[in-house]
Amino acid sequence: MSHDTWQPSLRTPDPAVRILDPRFEHYRLPHATVERLWTGARWAEGPVWIGDTRALLWTDLPNDRILRWDEVTGQVAAYRTPSDKANGMTRDRQGRLIVCEHGARRVTRTEYDGSITVLADRYQGKRLNSPNDVIVASDDAVWFTDPPFGLVSDYMGQVAQPELSANLYRLDTRSGVLECVADQIPGPNGLAFSPDERKLYVVASRARPRSILQFDVVDGRRLTGGKVLIDAADGTPDGFRVDIDGNLWCGWGTGSAELDGVRVFAPDGSAIGHIVLPERCANLCFGGRLRNRLFMASTSSLYALYVNTRGAV
Repeated sequence: MSHDTWQPSLRTPDPAVRILDPRFEHYRLPHATVERLWTGARWAEGPVWIGDTRALLWTDLPNDRILRWDEVTGQVAAYRTPSDKANGMTRDRQGRLIVCEHGARRVTRTEYDGSITVLADRYQGKRLNSPNDVIVASDDAVWFTDPPFGLVSDYMGQVAQPELSANLYRLDTRSGVLECVADQIPGPNGLAFSPDERKLYVVASRARPRSILQFDVVDGRRLTGGKVLIDAADGTPDGFRVDIDGNLWCGWGTGSAELDGVRVFAPDGSAIGHIVLPERCANLCFGGRLRNRLFMASTSSLYALYVNTRGAV
């Protein structure tokens, strides 16, 4: 079904929320249905919940803007335009917005007064490629992926030759030291910690088949033991988040009606659930006052679904 004719389900449980394994039954709320909050993007990405203003921010990469959805009014307005082709976003532990910018090839922090601080734009004197997705650990370190995706076209970034390999970085915001913690991930993309931060999951979007890798985090600084946790087969994982039980909620799809949406995996890597959307989902986050509402940035639209879990902080 085209997203132009999409309608919310009138049936509950919503048939779009599919149980693939009995472990997922607990997480599906029988009276909650998938909602489309807004449509009109070219490529929706990087949602982040801003609880103190009851709003969701997300990016529209080709349109060079960050959008804001207001939970109280339901209205959508531009939050930042131009945005230097903003892509993945998160908040730090002090509530400030952290943004990966394809256009300016950097990672920035938006201060409380609205000014922008550059956190990283070079490594060993060379320009970053196109920072893609970002998370912040409990020690305030900023971890981000830097594939060359934004250098391929002016549509998703700006055409240029990469100066660095596609690395995964850790920025110590206290010392300002930027370290490469992994340089062998094919097309590093979305990333997330397990709830106890002892594991780091990273999408290898240029691996064939695509996969989600699992690393052990040592002393909060180093990675060891990279292995394939999830073989995506025909699916295309992009951005994802982890809930308090350690499940991975992954943006998914390849343009197929059976694959587009969100695929949910247990900590052991087995698929347990799927949320069917009429568009490929690029990225998602948990939000709402109780962190139990899943916001899904999906190609041209923003969708939401209440679930019976909470996002890990």
